Amino acid sequence: MKTTDHQLVVAVSSRALFDLEDEHRIFETEGIAAYRRYQIDNRNKPLAPGVAFPFIKRLLGLNKLFPSDEPFRVVVLSRNSPETGQRFFSSCRYYNLPIKAGAFTSGQSTFPYIEAFDASLFLSANKENVMRAISRRHPAGLVLPVDVSRIHQEGGEDDDAELRIAFDFDGVIIDDEAEREYQKDGLAGFERHETDKKETPHSPGPLSKLFRKLAQFQELDARRGENDPYYKPAIRVSIVTARGAPSEERLITTLKSLGMRAAELFLMDGLSKSRVLNVMRPHIFFDDQLSHLEQTATVIPSVLVPFGVNNLQPAPKSEE
Repeated sequence: MKTTDHQLVVAVSSRALFDLEDEHRIFETEGIAAYRRYQIDNRNKPLAPGVAFPFIKRLLGLNKLFPSDEPFRVVVLSRNSPETGQRFFSSCRYYNLPIKAGAFTSGQSTFPYIEAFDASLFLSANKENVMRAISRRHPAGLVLPVDVSRIHQEGGEDDDAELRIAFDFDGVIIDDEAEREYQKDGLAGFERHETDKKETPHSPGPLSKLFRKLAQFQELDARRGENDPYYKPAIRVSIVTARGAPSEERLITTLKSLGMRAAELFLMDGLSKSRVLNVMRPHIFFDDQLSHLEQTATVIPSVLVPFGVNNLQPAPKSEE
């Protein structure tokens, strides 16, 4: 029986991985029967890549570097029915994406199955699904809709090239304690609070499990390069935060507690994050504030993590 103990598992919805916006409009305007008929009639027509496609393809491509370990696994969590899900797997085969496991729930919520598949991240284009997942402390992110063709212009890189992942810090990797302090007492109060606790790691945030798994992979990857003078890391992990000094001390304390030693750190001190992200061109960027992502989403696959004080929502209704 297969286990995922040694793997980093990413769960992805069909609409996050592939461009299903036209099909989604059919669903919204003509109903489920028309949607199903369209998907079945086109089941052998490959879907176009979606926003999360560059990240997922590059992530799975890195398994070629570690054939005995296969550190990365991707599963699908889709609200499609099994029959309409045929097109998803057909498209995966067309693009050589080795995605073989998942759930097709015929309209039911998919977030309850994040833990069942041991996923460290769930990427979805369904806002309600992501909000419910986050409210139950599952690691989820909302893939922002964009003109997909613009973010697939990079080209030229093979599947074994480096994977670049960028994170905001507060409310993404850690909880929103510091952000609450900032909103309560302003910048001076925030800096005083963080300086006083510079030796105390922050509590985990929604994507802390993902971050820890990436740290474990970096250790594995470093062993690959021990005797290779031309070694390049397979994954570059970057923190792009609005913080500035002196609050970096507690940030670094926290990174060490999570096992991360090789993250690149960009302290923007209030400057626009797009300044460095447009240079770095990560394959995916996670932030808890939509205002930050609106500056990057047109060219960089961007994911909202709707957690904490910046995303307060009414409590979700219980599901019967």
